[in-house]
Amino acid sequence: MDIPLVYHADYSFSLPHRHRFPMDKFARLHDVLRDTGILHAGNLHSPENCSRELLVLAHAPDYVDRFLDNQLSSKEQRRMGLPWSEPLTRRTTRAVGGTLLTAGLALRHGLACHLAGGTHHAHHDFASGFCIFNDLAITSRYLLAAGQAQRILIFDCDVHQGDGTARILADDRDIITVSLHCADNFPARKAASDWDIDLPRQLDDAGYLQTVDDLLGYLLPLYQPDLVLYDAGVDVHQDDALGLLAMTDNGIAQRDRAVLEHCLGRDIPVCAVIGGGYSDDRAALARRHALLHQAAHAVWQARGMG
Repeated sequence: MDIPLVYHADYSFSLPHRHRFPMDKFARLHDVLRDTGILHAGNLHSPENCSRELLVLAHAPDYVDRFLDNQLSSKEQRRMGLPWSEPLTRRTTRAVGGTLLTAGLALRHGLACHLAGGTHHAHHDFASGFCIFNDLAITSRYLLAAGQAQRILIFDCDVHQGDGTARILADDRDIITVSLHCADNFPARKAASDWDIDLPRQLDDAGYLQTVDDLLGYLLPLYQPDLVLYDAGVDVHQDDALGLLAMTDNGIAQRDRAVLEHCLGRDIPVCAVIGGGYSDDRAALARRHALLHQAAHAVWQARGMG
């Protein structure tokens, strides 16, 4: 079998003209992976919508209900960064279901990748930065409550700090939050992850890759997690509209390969999500996100997994 990949057509829908969020990137990513043969009918897994019961593992019930019923205030919607619609509710709950499914597949097979996910700015009772429900926090708490894992490490390589994840999970001792992010980027008011690595502006491939290597070489033996949730944001790219770092396509590909090799080399399963990436060149952005799945495919093949 090939590496399990998780996707649903609900992930992309039309936003108002010139909206900043590249909602079509998920469908474009699907097409890139299908056209290269990495994604096919034999390894495509389709998620269910996440239930309200699971959403409230990480979010206030009142907030969940108000979002689903279109009762958020105009101020809350501005902070969310997306206009409410029925397709948005379907996309949001389906994508959380996708990370839950990806994690289950990763625990079963050793590695699985989502074609969405990484909504790390979603807080307990409000949306922020295009993130409504926090798939990383929900999935981690679900796996622990279900007895499918005893310790989880979230390795967040999005260029923006995972502030929502850090605050939701601040008191969860068996979920380790790690955020590598540009110190000068959003959010202005940072949270306190278990491990925050503040990266300087214009950090290049070599500096970033050394940081990843040193950090995982220390943290994985220290915590020995049962699963790593890897947020493989590509907004670290030198051409990203919201980035401020200076990584190249090759550097991102090396980063993804390094994270997977560090974890799998210690027999730690990896659930990978795509995180942030922003560009008016949507074709280039989709190819950039595909670097994760290409790296995972290569590792899967090299290790004879499945």
